[in-house]
Amino acid sequence: MSIIGIDLGGTKLAIAILSESGKMLSKEVIALDNRKGNEVGGLIIELIKKYTFSEGSPIQSIGVSMPGISRKKTGTVWAPNIAGWEDYPLLKEIKQVAGAIPVSIDSDRACAILGEQWQGNARGCKDAIYLAVGTGIGAGILIDGIILRGAHDIAGAVGWMALHKPYQKKYIPCGCFEYYASGEGIAKLTREILQEESAYRGVLREYAPEKITAHHVFAAFEENDPVALQVIQECIEYWGMAVANLISVFNPEKIIFGGGVFGPAIKFIPSIKAEAAKWAQPISVTQVNFEQSGLPGEASIYGAGFLALKNIHRT
Repeated sequence: MSIIGIDLGGTKLAIAILSESGKMLSKEVIALDNRKGNEVGGLIIELIKKYTFSEGSPIQSIGVSMPGISRKKTGTVWAPNIAGWEDYPLLKEIKQVAGAIPVSIDSDRACAILGEQWQGNARGCKDAIYLAVGTGIGAGILIDGIILRGAHDIAGAVGWMALHKPYQKKYIPCGCFEYYASGEGIAKLTREILQEESAYRGVLREYAPEKITAHHVFAAFEENDPVALQVIQECIEYWGMAVANLISVFNPEKIIFGGGVFGPAIKFIPSIKAEAAKWAQPISVTQVNFEQSGLPGEASIYGAGFLALKNIHRT
């Protein structure tokens, strides 16, 4: 028996065939290349057709991880990084081609913690949080073994945490926490500092400001560049404050750090823990483990596979 796990991101689409035991049998990754709306939906359908009807082992279920909000009542999705996906009928489109094969869709943050619970560092946990820091920021929150979804399937949108005052209009598209401490936020914060520091002549001046990415900042950090050191220190403070809030509210067993930024930011987890300890509920923070993802780069696709697996067990 095989299942399909699909992980849709803002820039790429990954599809994997997994066994019921969680072994990844095959995987394909395709760049979205600025596709939008129906073009992205069409790509997903094309890959589902390819793997459902050409693989040797019959596909028994399909799970999909998507970046944004998956609306359980309507089957539509909202994905801010994909143009035309404000209320996209993704479930309907997939069911039209999947036929009798069951299909489930969930947010990438929910899928990430499900993946860790199934095959990663949240195995055996009933209360754990996956903090995904990549282009944006989200949190998959597991409470008493159940994914926290909220009244309208938006729980875990922690990029909108208010961690700095006063409020500024630049927070509107993504929220305060995400503005400063996501992959995109690292680049934005760097550009703001470079604009203010006219006398600075370090590593990051080698790049046009609009071309600077988090990758450049992490590389400059390794060379002790003063602006990069300042940016990363500020991010550590934001990550620590955010985690402290999550610990104080949810009292988890583990905080698991994942996404593209963790990655290169794994080395800062001890510093983040020290920062969190200043702000968090003092007993709870001593009882939680801080860990990197056990499925780097693949937590959401395993989580999508776990969604598919649950469909089989439900039927």
